[in-house]
Amino acid sequence: MLKRRRFLINVFIGIGFLLFSFSCSSNSKNKRNHLVFKYNEHKNIGSLDPAFAKDLSDIWATHQLFNGLVQMDEKLNIKPCIAKNWSITDSAKTYTFHLRNDVTFHKHEAFGADSTRFVKASDFVYSFNRLADPLLASPGSWVLNKVKGFSALNDSTFQIQLKQPFPGFLGLLTMKYCSVVPREIVELRGSDFRSYPIGTGPFQFKRWEENIKLVFRKNPNYFEVDSLGIQLPYLEAVAITFLPDKQSEFLQFAQGNIDFVSGLDTSYKDEILTAQGNLQPQYKDKVNMIRGPYLNTEYLAFLMDSKLDAIQSLKLRKAVNMGFDRTKMIIYLRNGVGFPANGGFIPKGLPGFNATAGYTYDPERAIALINAFKTETGIETPEVTLTTTSNYIDLCEFIQRELQKIGLNVTIDVVPPSTLKDAKATGQLDFFRASWIADYPDAENYLSLFYSKNFAPNGPNYSHYNNPEFDELYEASFIETETKKRQALYSKMDSLVLSAAPVVPLFYDEVIRFTQKDIEGLGINPTNLLELKQVRKSKN
Repeated sequence: MLKRRRFLINVFIGIGFLLFSFSCSSNSKNKRNHLVFKYNEHKNIGSLDPAFAKDLSDIWATHQLFNGLVQMDEKLNIKPCIAKNWSITDSAKTYTFHLRNDVTFHKHEAFGADSTRFVKASDFVYSFNRLADPLLASPGSWVLNKVKGFSALNDSTFQIQLKQPFPGFLGLLTMKYCSVVPREIVELRGSDFRSYPIGTGPFQFKRWEENIKLVFRKNPNYFEVDSLGIQLPYLEAVAITFLPDKQSEFLQFAQGNIDFVSGLDTSYKDEILTAQGNLQPQYKDKVNMIRGPYLNTEYLAFLMDSKLDAIQSLKLRKAVNMGFDRTKMIIYLRNGVGFPANGGFIPKGLPGFNATAGYTYDPERAIALINAFKTETGIETPEVTLTTTSNYIDLCEFIQRELQKIGLNVTIDVVPPSTLKDAKATGQLDFFRASWIADYPDAENYLSLFYSKNFAPNGPNYSHYNNPEFDELYEASFIETETKKRQALYSKMDSLVLSAAPVVPLFYDEVIRFTQKDIEGLGINPTNLLELKQVRKSKN
């Protein structure tokens, strides 16, 4: 009996010790929780090498680790980064960048006794040569297509010569492809640089268990400061998990295990938002919502050199543009997230956006156009096939029902994303859904989809739109250096495109982010870039 009592006492003491230890560990963890920003990446990350930062998931991660010559603020203004200033000469064909002298690479033993070294102009020469190297096969090598050459004039001066003027060039340089990388580490690691990156960014690589967890730590030598002169970043670490679906991600967010989610997935849109796009009552006191224009136009496209009479008909293409209510579509299918694309193809939030270039809902006019098409062709019931992916089936079915009311039968063909991508690039689809997210913040990026020399598969002109007047204006915009005149050219081109109706703009997307209440300074921007260097977490 005495032995049993002593045994039970020892058990209770042991349990008490474990509970105390767990409590101390949890308290310690909670004390540091405000120093770690946590988010989930359901699409996984393919590489931490900026030369391969093609997808948004890769861009978000590499943005924390690397810097380039210039950067964008939340209003799409080009700001200094490693380059403290620059000049543009030689009829806008020569860019001369003067570099800061206090930027260092993250620590690594390969740098020698100091474990680090300062960035020099020759590092940009190496990084750009690497980006252009066909053996590397970077998906971002195209950003240098307009570059004639580049050189280091001295340790702090880097110069780029263009083949011809290009007003959007500084915007191109903000892309992560153009980040500076250290020759020593790249040559040491080879292809493994993707997993062991060394950059100059506000955070430095700590650990990566692929598809499980990725951890960055604060760069103690980071060169940027805030408006009060306080060194950035404020956070001590960034922790990224890889739950594979948006529904699980949202559940973790709702439980407070991650700090933010981006975008609105059908699996939880009605849970968190009302039909009008406001937070549901149960989340108003728990969650912050941030939203703003996103440089993304969702649209339908016709193949302009299709052999089908229906696709060739301008009347029918215009009828499709007028035949459904975009505002109703946004409210009922997207919970109010996004802007009805009643303007042109250039999205809301980008200079050159023309709010009056497009089409509005006009079912009577649409019916009249369809009847005129029937009379001209003798086709009693016009039909078209719309090809899409499963993610957009709800939008396409809504349009299908609306167009049926004006006398046009639409068959929906659902295919995998890879099939749609290949088929539209090779001109196999007469009518298909697509989207265009800006690679850089200039309307030229959107208008390039209609330049005749960009016919797919050699460029992004998937509709095969061809208009000599458009081409002339497009080429003129390259040599126009005055901003307002260039924007006027953009607006005129946009109007030309919409008058021919090779596309049906559906909506201009929105960036929408949900954060925990203790997150400050996350902000938002039209390119949906994740900027963490000025984020703070308050203590609970």
